[in-house]
Formats: sequence, C-alpha cells, structure tokens
Amino acid sequence: MTSPEIGRRVQTESPWEQTIGFARAVEAGDLVLVAGTMPLAERGVLEGEGDPYEQTLAAFRHALDALKRFDLGVESVIRTRIYITHARDVDEVGRAHKELFDAVRPAATLVVVSGFVDSRVLVEVELEAFRGARQS
Repeated sequence: MTSPEIGRRVQTESPWEQTIGFARAVEAGDLVLVAGTMPLAERGVLEGEGDPYEQTLAAFRHALDALKRFDLGVESVIRTRIYITHARDVDEVGRAHKELFDAVRPAATLVVVSGFVDSRVLVEVELEAFRGARQS
C-alpha cells in the first residue's frame, strides 16, 4: 500500500500555528484535513464570546475558509469534529452544525472536553474534505 501524496499546506494568521508548528490545512491525496480551529479572528480576537452557537459558526467559517484555498467548499466536507467545554451547549452547537452541513450530512463527532488554551473559547472544530465528493 502506498501512502497518499502530501500536497500543499495552508497557513493563516493564527499565532498558534507559528508557536506550536502546524498548518491550518494539509492536502493528502484526495483529502484535505483542517486542523483544530477556534472562533478567533485575526490577532486572536474572540468571536461570539459566551455564545456557543456564534462560536460554532465562526470556527467552522474559519475552517471552511481554509478549504477555499484548495478550491473546495462545504459540499466536499465528509467529516466534522466538534469539541465543546459544556454539555449544556450541545443543542446550540448542533443547531449551528445543522445550519451549515444539513445538505451535506458529513460523519460527525461531538466531544465534551475540559477546556481550551483560551478559557473564553467554548468550541473548537476540525474538518476533513474529499476532493471530488458529490451530493446525491
């Protein structure tokens, strides 16, 4: 079995990418993997403070922006992962996810974690996309 060809890597303005040493997204054959993405705008400004629905939309918006650099959109998403800090936020986070991905229906995972590097963050997301994915 051969390993997939590792292609382009996308960097953003996130200070964490430089500090920790990772790429926002990596192309591996027909897959594009988007790293954990928080609802932080440029220069670390938190979007949707205290609001899990708005934080989810913002985090996925940033993750989807990374996919655009590979000429991929929401229709190519085959898996999402959502990490939240409070089980009480499941309904609001789920509402945001459905709003974005209802037509696509990717495989999805939702996990409650103890916290994030920035304690104001309620949600972090990851995406996996497949080049050539089609809606049926």
